[in-house]
Amino acid sequence: MKRMLEAHFDEVESTLLQTSRIAANAGHTLHRGTPRENLITNFLSTHLGANVAIGTGEVIDHRSMPRDKRNQFDIVIYRTNYPKLDFGGVTGFLVESVVATIEVKSLLDEAAMLQACSAAANLKALESQSTRYASFGWIPPKPLSFVLAYDGPARMETVRSWQTKVTEQLELPADDWTERDRLTKAGHSLDAVTLLGRGIYTLCNSPMFNSADARAKTFMWEGERGSLLYFFLALQLATMGMEGANLNTAPYLQGHSFNGQFFA
Repeated sequence: MKRMLEAHFDEVESTLLQTSRIAANAGHTLHRGTPRENLITNFLSTHLGANVAIGTGEVIDHRSMPRDKRNQFDIVIYRTNYPKLDFGGVTGFLVESVVATIEVKSLLDEAAMLQACSAAANLKALESQSTRYASFGWIPPKPLSFVLAYDGPARMETVRSWQTKVTEQLELPADDWTERDRLTKAGHSLDAVTLLGRGIYTLCNSPMFNSADARAKTFMWEGERGSLLYFFLALQLATMGMEGANLNTAPYLQGHSFNGQFFA
């Protein structure tokens, strides 16, 4: 018999898949995709801890400029003790605050993988400017990038081959680390792909794989239920760590100074 955690997430996974079929009847792709994003947002907001919040928008760093072309992320999981910007209804998140981004796909195909990998690579290229004084637990070295899809190929091996192909197309470096730096070295693009009802494909540079072969770089699993459970476990692990840090705003204000007067 399944324990409570496994049974719960298996039922939620079934519910998400069943409910998503209602949105499939919409005529426009936007009207099919948005309800499915909302389902995942609601799932996350009711299952993750209060130390993070769920949003949608752009992610910036100290080098970002007005009107730069930036990716719009379906879901952004961010720490609430950092500021954020409001671009008139569009939220700009400082990269220092972002724990993870999630791209929600109604249908995962090779084109969707290319878009998601490109967005993830752009996110990984952003530079954090916080100074960490203390930390407890695992803090991901860079924001994590997830894809969660409702439908896609029959086998996760196809997802793996797509990832390899688009990584070459984007000319990204190979993800590589040693046993010593595995938990402190980020990948260059996607961290994990979750295909509901099918399986997962993920990097092995997190505490989820402490008992794995040190040479392993990726992990693939297939099953009708269990994908959502893995997705949740990976997210809760990334959000559970605590840090004491200051945001270094000087690089964000490069070229600007307050030239005033001091008084005794």
